[in-house]
Amino acid sequence: MKLTERRMTTASGFPDISISTERLVLRPFEEADIPAYAEMMNDELVTAWTAAPQPYTEADAREYIIDVAPAERAEGRGIVLAVAEFLTQRLVGAVRLRHTDWRIRSSELSYVTAPWARGEGYASEAALATAQWLFHDQKFERIELRTAADNTAAQQVAQKIGCISEGVLRGAWIARVRNGGDPLGGWLDLRTDLIVWSLLPEDLEGVSDQLTDSGFTSFSDWN
Repeated sequence: MKLTERRMTTASGFPDISISTERLVLRPFEEADIPAYAEMMNDELVTAWTAAPQPYTEADAREYIIDVAPAERAEGRGIVLAVAEFLTQRLVGAVRLRHTDWRIRSSELSYVTAPWARGEGYASEAALATAQWLFHDQKFERIELRTAADNTAAQQVAQKIGCISEGVLRGAWIARVRNGGDPLGGWLDLRTDLIVWSLLPEDLEGVSDQLTDSGFTSFSDWN
């Protein structure tokens, strides 16, 4: 993993960072990413498991990429990174750190994978690279993940990068399902549980080797 830091904006804030793995580049979003990001956020699985507005327009994507994400980093609340293929530079997902607590050096990690990039292990590779950077470079001590109880693919990614399940938050999330199962119908809200996962620096021991041995494809990506 290669790290390139450009600058720090605040004493308690994340740097403007680019992270390279064997297959991916994690970098700040750019205006050119807007169409692909909007398309990704309109995917059925992304809609089902996230709170993103639907339909997700290019105006929504522009506001998030140009205003919301940079403000999160500048104010020290978190950081949003585009995940692109190293060779093609095609957008394949996003990684986000939020609810950051600088006193206890903890942050919450979430990730989204585009439908055209699933099944390649990109979510695990990007999440692991982010965790390594956060622990080793930023000296954080804890990462938390929360996955919907029925989102088994998300749980598999958490397990793959070494996370430990800590418990269940009952009725803590609203998922979305198609009205009557009709793919052309509207969406209905469905209350569900959240599984809380944690990752500490010592949990990463041996995880990189396991991912390499499995070719980053042992588990399917979640959205």
